[in-house]
Parts: sequence; structure tokens; C-alpha cells
Amino acid sequence: MFCSRVKIDRALLRKIRMYSKIAGYSSPSEFVTHALEKEIAILEEADSEEEIKKKLQGLGYID
Repeated sequence: MFCSRVKIDRALLRKIRMYSKIAGYSSPSEFVTHALEKEIAILEEADSEEEIKKKLQGLGYID
């Protein structure tokens, strides 16, 4: 498995730790991986780059 570092706001990290434990994940990393996989699956359904941009805007990731 490839590993890299990503900076996460402290308040968000506290939430990740809390919800990963409540949801029964073995670690915050497993929780984050699962959440990202779900979001990427949504984007992979897009047929074009323009559709991907629209989905990202709809999710609030880009303006």
C-alpha cells in the first residue's frame, strides 16, 4: 500500500477519530479511505471532465 501524508485540520481530525470509532472502523485511516473511495466512485460515474467538474461543484469541493 502506498502511503503519503495529508494535512487535516485538527477539528476535522477529531471528528474523524470519533466517527471512525463509533462506526466500528479499525482505524481513522480505514474510515478516511472508505469515505474517499465512496466519493471517487461517484465521480467515476461521470462521462466527461465537464460532468466531473459539475459533480465536484455540487458537492461543494470547487467553485
